[in-house]
Amino acid sequence: AAPTAAPPPPTAPTPPAPPLSAALSGPFPGGRVVRLHPVVLASIVDSFERRNEGAARVIGTLLGTVDKHSVEVTNCFSVPHNESEDEVAVDMEFAKNMYELHKKVSPSEIILGWYATGHDITEHSVLIHEYYSREAHNPIHLTVDTSLQNSRMSIKAYVSAPMGVPGKTMGVMFTPLTVKYVYYDTERIGVDLIMKTCFSPNRVIGLSSDLQQVGSASARIQDTLTMVLQYAEDVLSGKVAADNTVGRFLMDLINQVPKIPPEDFETMLNSNINDLLMVTYLANLTQSQIALNEKLLSL
Repeated sequence: AAPTAAPPPPTAPTPPAPPLSAALSGPFPGGRVVRLHPVVLASIVDSFERRNEGAARVIGTLLGTVDKHSVEVTNCFSVPHNESEDEVAVDMEFAKNMYELHKKVSPSEIILGWYATGHDITEHSVLIHEYYSREAHNPIHLTVDTSLQNSRMSIKAYVSAPMGVPGKTMGVMFTPLTVKYVYYDTERIGVDLIMKTCFSPNRVIGLSSDLQQVGSASARIQDTLTMVLQYAEDVLSGKVAADNTVGRFLMDLINQVPKIPPEDFETMLNSNINDLLMVTYLANLTQSQIALNEKLLSL
């Protein structure tokens, strides 16, 4: 009889391909707190102002980073969609292409969820949330009330959880998260500038020069030091009870101040000022030279 071939060795089953973003596959980190940057809110408001005629709301993808301690939303982009009372359609191909382009610029940013303008969650939100569940485990849903209900822009964040009997009718329940606003130093400058427009009659304000920013920062530091000195004098005189927490903060502040003799500090400051004045002089000289050259060429 012909020899029979041995059966092939068993092979391990191929694991399923991971989703595009497994950001929140485990328990929600950071005590169910979402850290939101102001550039995200500005982008959402801008997309709402540029929405198509007749569109009730806009939606988009949230991008950011996740670690063991926090979930931070740092960027977003709008996604075209159409919705009526009966159906909703989302341009998924556009969303994927935009995410691929964002990865080339910011590889560390991953899909965290999606946003929608409005003050409530609709039936269509469940359908859109189901799509984003394929892109990221446990995605975040952020709502921004651009209609200003109760005279304010209410911003809320949710995560979904299945609800119902397994194998029977199942539903989705959105549970709220805590939204905390954070910013980088560069974003703080923009936020402060936007806040100043509230006190301008025409809602327009120009950028301040570097010297003006240094002056305003020095004035704020001086006011803060005056407040701290007044508190220390009140504690020493017995007008205010001593607080150990405040005392520790003041001790840390004092320890962070470099111990430099006044003469050395004055010499260093004067040297930096001279360097700054020299750079300013050279910049003005270069500008004058360019303007003179343009006039000579026009003759």
